[in-house]
Amino acid sequence: MKQSFYDFTAKSLQGKDVRMDTFSGKTILVVNTASKCGLTPQYEGLEKLYQKYKDKGLVILGFPCNQFANQESGDEKSISEGCLINYGVSFPMFAKIDVNGENAHPVYKYLKNELSGLLGSTIKWNFTKFLIDANGKPVKRFAPITKPEKIDKYLEGILN
Repeated sequence: MKQSFYDFTAKSLQGKDVRMDTFSGKTILVVNTASKCGLTPQYEGLEKLYQKYKDKGLVILGFPCNQFANQESGDEKSISEGCLINYGVSFPMFAKIDVNGENAHPVYKYLKNELSGLLGSTIKWNFTKFLIDANGKPVKRFAPITKPEKIDKYLEGILN
């Protein structure tokens, strides 16, 4: 049987196992994040999207990753504090993972396989975004430089 996004589990920043089927029926935006990246201010835009659409079924899942220029070198506690203090992030954040290579998290192996990007299936940089529809099907991949504001119009079409 073909795998689905809902088949996976990931550890939350607090160390709890979270099953992706918890988000069944929601539109999901999966983002690999970093706190010391030029794109880190996107946290603010992502939080705005989350606040605007969470009651309409949007959930954003943040996966910190330290594979790009050592821009997420902190531990779970410092990641959590940075997201909260600097950007007021209230959407679910997960424990630090790899998104590329042999140790890539299964969620990312799956998403990259479903939606290849410009560099094939590799993640090019922090803040690559994957949109998954309410049925758990990955439908669109956004480049790291695509600002959350640009995704707003896309979400509006899906969620309204």
